[in-house]
Amino acid sequence: MTDAGALLLTRARLLRLGLALGAGAVLPAHAQQQGRPRMNTRPIPSTQEALPVIGVGTWIGFDQRPGTPEYQRLPGVLDALFAAGGSVIDSSPMYGRSEETTGELLAASNRHAHAFLATKVWTSGREAGIAQMEQSFARLRASRIDLLQVHNLVDWRTHLATLRGWKERGRVRYVGITHYTASAYGEVESVLRAQKLDFLQINYSLDAREAEKRLLPLAAERGVAVIVNRPFGGGGLLRRLQGKPLPGWATEIGCTSWAQVLLKFVLGHPAVTCTIPGTSRAEHMADNAAAGVGPLPDAAFWRRHAEALTF
Repeated sequence: MTDAGALLLTRARLLRLGLALGAGAVLPAHAQQQGRPRMNTRPIPSTQEALPVIGVGTWIGFDQRPGTPEYQRLPGVLDALFAAGGSVIDSSPMYGRSEETTGELLAASNRHAHAFLATKVWTSGREAGIAQMEQSFARLRASRIDLLQVHNLVDWRTHLATLRGWKERGRVRYVGITHYTASAYGEVESVLRAQKLDFLQINYSLDAREAEKRLLPLAAERGVAVIVNRPFGGGGLLRRLQGKPLPGWATEIGCTSWAQVLLKFVLGHPAVTCTIPGTSRAEHMADNAAAGVGPLPDAAFWRRHAEALTF
C-alpha cells in the first residue's frame, strides 16, 4: 500500500512507542475492569462458558530452563496475557520443557486460578497415554486440567476413551483433538463427524485458509469450539510483512500492527473461539492480546480489503 493514510511502522517501533488502540472504535460486548476495555470472549459451545479470544502457545518459547535470560522473560508474558484479560495457555509433552515452565511460573505467581490450561497426549497405547497425562498434571502442577487434547490424532480412539472417563470424574473439563497441517484434514473431518468433542485445535491463517472449506463450518455445525494454532502461518506471514506499511483501514478496526491484523482476520471467522499465537516476549504478548479488543470484522470486510493482504 502507498496511500497517504498508510502507517509505515515496524512491530518493534510500534511497541516502543506504546501506541494505544484507536479511540473511536466501536467495541463488542466485553468485560470492563478499572475503566479499561477488556478482551472479547466467545462461548464454548458445549457449555456456553466464555473464553477469551487470545491466548498463548508455548511451543519453543516456553521450552527454557530456569536461570537463562529466555526463562527470565517468561513471567512478563503471563503478566501481559492476564493483564489483557486472557487466560488460555496451550502446551504439550511434545514441547520439551514447556509444561514444566508453565507450571513453575503459575505456581510462583499463584495464578493457576487465572489460567485456562490446555495440554495434549502424544503417544500410543492406553497405559502409555495415562502415564503421559499424569506426568502433564505433575509438570503443570495442576489438580485439574481445563482441556486435554489428542495431539495430531495419535491413537485417538484409545485416548478419547480415557479422556471421557477422566472428564466424568472431573479431572479434565473438556476434551478435544488437534492437528496443524492440511494434509490431515480428511482424518480430522472423519473424527469430528463421528465423535462428540468439546474442542478442535487446527491451523488457520491468512495464507493457509483450507480450514474454511470444511472444518470450520463442520465444527460450528457440530457445536465444537475451535482453537486456532499457527495464526501467523508459522511466522512466515509476519516476516513477509515486515517493513510494509500498515493500510489506513487498519485503524478502523483497532489495529496498530500487522500481527493484530492477522489475528483479527483469524477471529473474523465466527466458528473460531480462540487463537494461540506463540511468543516468549511480553511486548509481543501485549500486542497480540490487543487484537482481542474492539471490532472483529467479518468475511465481507476482508473481501473488500483483499488487495492489501496479497503478498
